[in-house]
Amino acid sequence: MALAKCSDDEFIKLFQQHGATELSKILETSVRSVFSRRRSIESRIGSSLNSPNASLKILGESTLYDAEGEVKLTWVKTTADKEKQEQIFRDGVLAMSEKLPRLKPINSPAQSLPDLLNLYTLTDFHLGMLGDDWDNKTAEDVLINCFSEMINNSPKAHTAIICQLGDFLHSDYPGLRSETPLSGHLLNSDGEPHNIIASSIKLLRRVVDASLTKHENVHVIMAEGNHDITSSIWLRHMFDALYEDNPRVTIDTSDLPYYVHHHGDTMLAFHHGHLKKFSTLTSVFAATFPEIWGKTKYRYAHCGHLHHAQVKEDMGMTVTQHRTLASKDAYSKRLSYFSERKAESTTYHKKFGQVASNYVTPEMII
Repeated sequence: MALAKCSDDEFIKLFQQHGATELSKILETSVRSVFSRRRSIESRIGSSLNSPNASLKILGESTLYDAEGEVKLTWVKTTADKEKQEQIFRDGVLAMSEKLPRLKPINSPAQSLPDLLNLYTLTDFHLGMLGDDWDNKTAEDVLINCFSEMINNSPKAHTAIICQLGDFLHSDYPGLRSETPLSGHLLNSDGEPHNIIASSIKLLRRVVDASLTKHENVHVIMAEGNHDITSSIWLRHMFDALYEDNPRVTIDTSDLPYYVHHHGDTMLAFHHGHLKKFSTLTSVFAATFPEIWGKTKYRYAHCGHLHHAQVKEDMGMTVTQHRTLASKDAYSKRLSYFSERKAESTTYHKKFGQVASNYVTPEMII
């Protein structure tokens, strides 16, 4: 069915049944066109196509009776329907991403080593956090200078993976409050949410663009973390739209918080570490990606979350838990958490697995 041939009544029924994303597929059009048609209908009928309870789940109904047994009051008990809320959010992200200007392609490097892949891992950066000698300006300087150091000291590999391994933002800012999205723990933040979000986009664009000057292909992972569950969604879709016209850039837009890349005989797998423990990641990745597991000889998993280093060879996979470049916040200081601040770039060969590593610390670039 084409959008132009769909009557208003049919459109309303389909929109309320499927939402904007699925409806765009049914009508073979863009999400932006679906939202445009929706606004046009709403302006004519004078009400929203979403019912007031569109993002609520009914738990039950309560009734108040008077002394004679007559019904005096009835109310419906509801709670937030997380699945519907998430779908509404995704629809909005997709619609916005269609309007973003596409970036002009950057010239390819003169030459590169075809069998090599450089993995640049940035985890638990907590942009927006206020901590020991750590604010937004410091964070920007540390990230740009440390990434420049990593890329300059790494070989000219044909492929690069920018693995933003989660918790890049200190908070999702639910209701513009600085707190963790699930537990509601209050967080110390430096600045307003809109400034922090703008900074995150600017920094990650600079990282991608810098990689394009050295590597023929750049693959980007914006992993879900426990501090930035929602932010990771819009980052994935926004960067997918920004680099849509550049065939040298690919963005992993998977909603599953487990990510994988196949590089010859090498398997690279990623998870922030907030949903599965370090000790279970080998079995998780073997079960989640069995085809790639079976086709490879060398397998490596990468996680973050706990801010300190740990490496374990486990049943055919080497699992690495990465440190962070970020400083400590009040919570970490209070619980006496200590770890070295460091980021790593790792080089993998198609036939021989891991062949090199480079490290950078904030002290090196100050």
